[in-house]
Amino acid sequence: MKKYVIIVAGGKGLRMGGDIPKQFLPIDGSPILMRTINQFHQYDPDMGIVVVLPESQAPYWKRLCEEYKFDTPFQLAYGGETRFHSVKNGLQLVPNATDVCVGVHDGVRPFVSHEVIEAAFSTAAQEGAAVPAIALVDSIRKVCANGGNEAKNRADYRLVQTPQVFRSDILWRAYEQTYCDEFTDDASVVERMGHKVTLTEGNRENIKITTSFDLILAEAFLRK
Repeated sequence: MKKYVIIVAGGKGLRMGGDIPKQFLPIDGSPILMRTINQFHQYDPDMGIVVVLPESQAPYWKRLCEEYKFDTPFQLAYGGETRFHSVKNGLQLVPNATDVCVGVHDGVRPFVSHEVIEAAFSTAAQEGAAVPAIALVDSIRKVCANGGNEAKNRADYRLVQTPQVFRSDILWRAYEQTYCDEFTDDASVVERMGHKVTLTEGNRENIKITTSFDLILAEAFLRK
């Protein structure tokens, strides 16, 4: 089965407190987005890679690729109004077929393991939709509408990661739906269509780098 991944990188860097979008920030001498792309290319050099960026960031990304001599093959698509529209734009570069699986991955998750990628793609090939997730380690409480709060059993919940992987024809059909605010990720789009999502095991290092503290964790992972 042919594999594709759509890597969505639409961050503006606001939570980092700087002008450089977070996907372009360097960790250990290499921009985050390049590390993310290479993680999938190293897993499967034949995998089709689609990178989705805001059109306004494309010239800067091109300069970065020249500066770092980045030659990993990928196709570029432009982002849309929301993540839903960005993924839909990237999907136009992926065949609509039953023998193709496509993952959707956050551009600022450079530490996804090859084992997690393999498990998600293998499960999606069999079940149609797979989402990596990890168990919670902290206790959790629900904030109620009346201002109160109540304890919840953390064993009943999982933290969702990416790549969320789907058979291509299923994802194409899901993204023919009209956008709504309930679409929080690709799995929610597929579920809205009525297709079951299977959970696979994630890896705890597969963090989404969105804050300055996350950058500190990222550097620590690389030193390890």
